[in-house]
Amino acid sequence: MERFTTLTGVAAPMPQPNVNTDDIFPGPGASPVAKRLGRNYSDRNFAGENAFAAWRFGPEGEPLPDFILNQPPYDRAQILVAGPNFGCGSSREMAVWALTGIGVRCIVAATFGDIFYNNCFKNGVLPARLAQVEVDALLALIGDPARATLTVDLEAQSVTGADAQPRRFEVMPYHRDALLNGLDEISATLTRIDRIDAAEHAYVAERPWLAI
Repeated sequence: MERFTTLTGVAAPMPQPNVNTDDIFPGPGASPVAKRLGRNYSDRNFAGENAFAAWRFGPEGEPLPDFILNQPPYDRAQILVAGPNFGCGSSREMAVWALTGIGVRCIVAATFGDIFYNNCFKNGVLPARLAQVEVDALLALIGDPARATLTVDLEAQSVTGADAQPRRFEVMPYHRDALLNGLDEISATLTRIDRIDAAEHAYVAERPWLAI
């Protein structure tokens, strides 16, 4: 998994509340891209093509100019500044795959769907929680394309915009360390394999009748 330390990039405003995982990764019945190409979008190699597809594309797969991620400079956004309860709905991990597939590495919002929030960390995406008043301030900043760049510093746990004001967020130490070191759950477990082996040996030593 790619490490996340400091990210400076274009941020796209998506202020609408309750953007759900079916919006982020629509099923074939709602996705004009899936209908047109007939691809298996449960394959993460193609998930990015289906990101927000019902909003990004028309029935023939043509880009819709009114959608924010089709407008420059937001069409190369690596950060989303979102409305509350982003990623609510189903538990589909493909929603995060779709975001990474279009280059998104960070989402800033006041609240997230719980399962989506945890899926982000498993796939190298930082979901940064800020108070709604701070999210609103960032939305006002990046609404101006000339001020659409944000810097997200995971070590400092801050988001800074064109006003040069750092806005601090909190993240669990386990999640922070995993992202800083590029560790998914399997890789994080393997870093503890010596302690796991020692615990297993100690457990059996105290209960020799379990040994085969």
